[in-house]
Amino acid sequence: MNSPFPQRHMKPLFVYGPATSLRLVILCVASLILMTVDHRLHLLGEVRAGLSLAVYPLHYMVDLAARVSHWTGESLSSRNTLLDQNTGLREQNLLLKGQLQKFAALETENKRLRDLLQSSLQIHERLLVAELLQVDMDPFRHQILLNKGSRDGVKTGQPLLDADGVMGQVLHVGPLTSTAVLITDPSHALPVQINRNGLRALAVGTGSFNRLDIPYISKNADVLVGDLLVTSGLGGRFPPSYPVATIVAVENQPGLSFARVSAVPAAHIERSREVLLVVTEPAPPKVTAAPPPAVSTAPSVPATPAAAAPRGATAPPAPAAPVTQPPPVAPEISPLPETEGPIE
Repeated sequence: MNSPFPQRHMKPLFVYGPATSLRLVILCVASLILMTVDHRLHLLGEVRAGLSLAVYPLHYMVDLAARVSHWTGESLSSRNTLLDQNTGLREQNLLLKGQLQKFAALETENKRLRDLLQSSLQIHERLLVAELLQVDMDPFRHQILLNKGSRDGVKTGQPLLDADGVMGQVLHVGPLTSTAVLITDPSHALPVQINRNGLRALAVGTGSFNRLDIPYISKNADVLVGDLLVTSGLGGRFPPSYPVATIVAVENQPGLSFARVSAVPAAHIERSREVLLVVTEPAPPKVTAAPPPAVSTAPSVPATPAAAAPRGATAPPAPAAPVTQPPPVAPEISPLPETEGPIE
């Protein structure tokens, strides 16, 4: 049915702002400028910290569902299951206590040997427990969000561990949360050494949670399957002697200058819920008491110029040094009374 009034395209009376394409270009340029400034000058750290503080309640609410599910599962566990877990934990605790006694003896022996070599430990370590709030699902970026921040003493570059080995290090720190990068991230490299012979190498992430690459290992190097890789302490980020990975493959392919070495991380990166943050502190300097200065009891001899002796004459023997004695103290004499005239 045709309308008697022709329909016309209605246009808005007022146009607000520039065109959509111009807005997109402006936003893209602003984004590039902000990313460049943040990467080069690090001027947006406080802005990132403020944004992480604003987003923290959202992370907490998302993690609350997992917490409630975990708490419900623990509350509904049967009595037999709890008894079995208690028995297993008791046995594990006993074994760990036995190993701890051995480690304490080894630490004491190591300290004694360092004292004999006139060296001392440079750092002291303490651990801070943190929990995971979020895991980045990007396959090419392995990062996690922790519930500890600068208020808890977390710092950028702080090492991250679990119960079995090294997991990564802290990348960004906010007031209440912090972001850590895992050792399996393709952009992460960790200085390590083989625990068996001390051979130094690098453990590079591959983007897979179950594999690390050990590049630049010569074909004639003493590397075997099953060797344990530990932190070497080089670089100043990770303290030495923490387990990192175990070598699972060593391939010497013709035409390549180096061997292809692969390792499996010691930490359970995909299953760990609680992590440990290593806080390194400088060791207090040793205070050694200085020996008391030696006291000389010989009497002092005054220096006297030697008299010129005639030619051909024998110089007389030097006289014995006189023993200096304190001068006698004169008795006090009371003054005479004042009298007029002569004294008889």
